[in-house]
Amino acid sequence: MLEGMTAVIYGGGAVGSAVARAFADAGARIHLAGRSRNRLEALAHDVGAAGVAEVDALDARAVAAHADSVAADAGGIDIALNAVSFGFAHDTPFADLTVDDVMQPVDAYLRTNLITAKAVARHMTSCESGTILTLSAAASRVAQPGSLGYGTACAAIEAMSQRLAVELGPSGVRVVCVRAQLIGDAPANGSYTGALFERRAAAAGISVEQLLATVPANATMLGRLPTLVQVADTATFLASDRAGAITGAVIDLTSGTAVRTSAGALVGILD
Repeated sequence: MLEGMTAVIYGGGAVGSAVARAFADAGARIHLAGRSRNRLEALAHDVGAAGVAEVDALDARAVAAHADSVAADAGGIDIALNAVSFGFAHDTPFADLTVDDVMQPVDAYLRTNLITAKAVARHMTSCESGTILTLSAAASRVAQPGSLGYGTACAAIEAMSQRLAVELGPSGVRVVCVRAQLIGDAPANGSYTGALFERRAAAAGISVEQLLATVPANATMLGRLPTLVQVADTATFLASDRAGAITGAVIDLTSGTAVRTSAGALVGILD
């Protein structure tokens, strides 16, 4: 589906790595950028990436210079995915949160997505085609205490993605947000969610595997968790011409978590 396309993926964590593999399998030329060069180089070897760069996705000049280099080398940029993640205060009562605790993820996630979008958009608009993918989570919708900063950040990413679609649509560029959360195999593949699940499992006196096994029945409509492969395959479809009529949308991949907002079912379980 992506034969001959050039894709830039920012972040080499669980989701970024899964998407890179799916994009490569679909025929795209992959350029990886992130802060962990060793991890990126291992991933690059797996997917036959065309390029690897150590880039801080909060450094606008570095991101722009990297995008310019990729576009010059490949003749353009067709796809970009921001899969960068940050640490944030979680499961902290509102009374114990500082304003900085709340604003840190909001600023970081919005800033990196704006920086990477600006860097690639000028190369896409000049060709009047391209797809920018962003990532969100069910925290944007779920009624769950302890996720004020992250939930606000996710809601902001979704709103920003839709507004970016409005700005870039006349130039032929699509923007789609993928809302994916509680990915069952993400902790075992290096996701930051691993530490959160470990803490909650320890508090409950069970293993992470046992904790994850209890989540589907309590928190999803389908009775199962989404997987990295499902997220990656959906991203591949959205980046392809087959999804050419989709823009300004938030695609929900939470097995129904985002619309099941019973506090009794969700408190203490969701990430």
